[in-house]
Amino acid sequence: MENFEIIGGKKLAGEIEVRGSKNAATPILAATLLTKDECVISNISLIEDVFRMIEILESMGAETKWLGKRKISVKCENIDSEKMDAEKIRKLRSSILLLGSLSARFDNFHLYHPGGCVIGARPLGTHFDAMRKMGVEIGQDDKKYLISSQGRKATKIVLREMSVTATENAMMLAAGIDGKTIIKIAACEPHVEDLGKFLIKMGAKIKGLGTHTLEITGTENLRGAKHKIIPDANEAATFLIMGVATKSPIIVKNTREDHLDLVLEKLREFGANFKIEKNSIEVIPEENLKAVSKIDTRTYPGVPSDVQAPFGVLATQAEGKTLIHDSLYESRFNYVNELKKMGAEAEILDPHRVEITGPAKLTGQEITSFDLRAGATLIIAALLAEGKSVINEIYQVDRGYERIEKRLKKLGANIRRLKV
Repeated sequence: MENFEIIGGKKLAGEIEVRGSKNAATPILAATLLTKDECVISNISLIEDVFRMIEILESMGAETKWLGKRKISVKCENIDSEKMDAEKIRKLRSSILLLGSLSARFDNFHLYHPGGCVIGARPLGTHFDAMRKMGVEIGQDDKKYLISSQGRKATKIVLREMSVTATENAMMLAAGIDGKTIIKIAACEPHVEDLGKFLIKMGAKIKGLGTHTLEITGTENLRGAKHKIIPDANEAATFLIMGVATKSPIIVKNTREDHLDLVLEKLREFGANFKIEKNSIEVIPEENLKAVSKIDTRTYPGVPSDVQAPFGVLATQAEGKTLIHDSLYESRFNYVNELKKMGAEAEILDPHRVEITGPAKLTGQEITSFDLRAGATLIIAALLAEGKSVINEIYQVDRGYERIEKRLKKLGANIRRLKV
């Protein structure tokens, strides 16, 4: 086990580069199962969730080879789904993305129940309903799902909700079978679009990327492809919020403004100011931050639930009351009690709403990261706080942020990783 020790209270300065999108890498890696040919994926973020997905593919027989620091070759020619690593499946929420690609390739297989962050109920009903509409039968026992996909077919489906991973599973299955599939109420996040671009390179025909209706003409003979992962918008948002909260002149590089439209607008409501270039966004420090009446997380292009917690720590530094409403998950306020230990004034009104009053002077404490985004949030809080903070359970942070302490040190942060 490891933790972070942070001495806060100082301004940051310099450049920090955003890595490849975690939420694009995991479905694209899963999609390599759709072909026996070699696929080459670049701009891969070196994070735990990506490593686990690669290891799961390897456990089934995938041949992988690193061609550079963040570039990997994956060849899924000889795959035995019966050999998949059960423990790694159970630790990775994104392992549910194997459902679509394996359903396109095998008539019968099993998939262990997935794991991941504890951020509330994350039912798989939308996934299973979509798969069943496409001819896939799904049963389960106490450890695994039992899938029979020999009746898979192209068809028209309406998703029960705009679920990102359910959309991606339906896209992969549709791409890997002959015929035309229409997916309505589809999610349209940038990483969903990135998966679609990869599937097109493999030989699928897709209309409607970036919208809520997708038309996919698939083929059983998908080919290998080369693809560069898009920058991680959630990581970019985290670093931008960090700069605004600590009033630090930092430049966030390798990012795309068009993936952050509403996040940037909300930050401007707080009083933030930016200088935006083609591939970078510079935080122009503002001393007086004002509370935003409400932050309401929604599916894209709304404010992502993944940046709700960083907005929460920003609210502790703004004058007035900010109401944060996370309509998507009901256990994403675990970080709030950790902020209160540090001196924040906050009240959890119900499982979906918290009211935060600022500005608050935070002081260093021993705190715990309960999930991936909460961990990044507590790092920002520790950088703001006077004195020393210790953050436990930093594996959660490593799941989505590549060696964040090394990158923050280059900005002048006093942070170190310690073995417990």
